[in-house]
Amino acid sequence: MKIDILTLFPEMFPGVLGHSILHKAAEKSAVSYHVVNFREFADNKHRAVDDYPYGGGAGMVLMPQPIIDAVASLKERAESKHPRVILLCPQGSRYDQRKAEELAKEDHLIFICGHYEGYDERIRQHVVTDEISIGDYVLTGGELGAMVIIDSVVRLLPEVLGNQESHRKDSFSTGLLEHPHYTRPADFRGMKVPDVLLSGNHKLIEEWRNKESLRRTLERRPDLLEKIELSSEQEKWLQEVEKEDN
Repeated sequence: MKIDILTLFPEMFPGVLGHSILHKAAEKSAVSYHVVNFREFADNKHRAVDDYPYGGGAGMVLMPQPIIDAVASLKERAESKHPRVILLCPQGSRYDQRKAEELAKEDHLIFICGHYEGYDERIRQHVVTDEISIGDYVLTGGELGAMVIIDSVVRLLPEVLGNQESHRKDSFSTGLLEHPHYTRPADFRGMKVPDVLLSGNHKLIEEWRNKESLRRTLERRPDLLEKIELSSEQEKWLQEVEKEDN
């Protein structure tokens, strides 16, 4: 996968892209990153990228020319002529795991990180394929949102994680929250690991994990249960969980 990032603050990215899973993914050639300061594409003598909004109002608006020309330049050099162009903005659709899985299937992603009051609407209309918000709040710019999305997408690429099963049972990947995890020691200052996990009975362990996943989802995110179709076995487990918790 090729990831291009258009930003006014490219110095924000090396620390994130140069460590942990994102760095290892690049070392494995699963992904390549290219951070571009779109101010370099401004065609005015002062390299200005923003201006006052027509009709008045507070703040400054990013002009169409630098961003549209920057995207066109990236497309010209790309192997794929139809990359997903992602605009980070509060008005975008809310980001979730399903979107991460969808984007992980692409060959080329371009992220546009804005600042100031907003974008000239022609940017949205003529170059953007996706408008995404990572939550119902406002940040000072799109850089942090882009980092979140990149991290969640890159970890899904083939061979990036050491164990490919790791992400398949993540919270939200199954539609439910993930079950609790434990590691050694089995008894830490009187706090003990559930006996079933020490039993060696894989069938019982899997059943426990499924029930605990349902329990955690019911307690913390019951709205998720309304969005998925449970199997008959999951329905039975959920009923058992509800009885146990009452």
